[in-house]
Amino acid sequence: MSGNIQLLSDTLAAARSEGRAALIAYLPAGFPTVDGGIDAVKAVFDGGADVVEVGLPHSDPVLDGPVIQTADDIALKGGVKIADVMRTVREAYEATGKPVLVMTYWNPIDRYGIERFTAELAAAGGAGCILPDLPVQESDEWRRHAEKHGLATVFVVAPSSKDDRLAKITAVGSGFVYAASLMGVTGTRQSVGAQAQDLVRRTRATTELPVCVGLGVSDAAQAAEVASFADGVIVGSAFVKLMLEAPDREAGLVAVRALAADLAEGVRKR
Repeated sequence: MSGNIQLLSDTLAAARSEGRAALIAYLPAGFPTVDGGIDAVKAVFDGGADVVEVGLPHSDPVLDGPVIQTADDIALKGGVKIADVMRTVREAYEATGKPVLVMTYWNPIDRYGIERFTAELAAAGGAGCILPDLPVQESDEWRRHAEKHGLATVFVVAPSSKDDRLAKITAVGSGFVYAASLMGVTGTRQSVGAQAQDLVRRTRATTELPVCVGLGVSDAAQAAEVASFADGVIVGSAFVKLMLEAPDREAGLVAVRALAADLAEGVRKR
């Protein structure tokens, strides 16, 4: 079975044709439970997200701040496995027909097996993977298997990336380019800043791929700001924070659905 890279590309292109940025949400699998995590992904889609990244919880998530680290810890203590990540992708995709990616560090895939992981993700209806710590120069084997199974390979670029480095990354990536808005870890911030706009400009000079910005966006105003210069707005910590603070599961679902609706309105005010 082939994965859904084309669905991802079509979804991003459809948002562009509507004169807006796409809203991409992030939620970790297995948080607060496997079933609760699946319901949360469905809720953000229901609220208006175009794409969802399902995080594969990791014990040392170097790109992630304290909010997502806390959620990952809860998921890992709950016994989440890669099979649960695949189930989350499958059930979210089957329920919505929308693109679902996995965001993961490299070590779990390396241990699980690249062919096994890509085959299972494609079979689950996944659209691809975001791989923040896989060096481009060491990605040949992964990309070969991902391409065979119809999966996008999304690499992360940062404000520190030089232009020649950006060109090397974007030449081999697919789906879209994940532009980290600033140096540091994930988390909500008061301002996304001019660094992100400059990074998007420099990245676009190297590729026709959509450039989507993450790290720091937490409300509709920030989403509108980023949507004015990016092809997609990526929001993670703000959703996870609401789930952590909710008094119960249903309240958490109501909260993330409402935030998705607010952000979806924001990306349309670019």
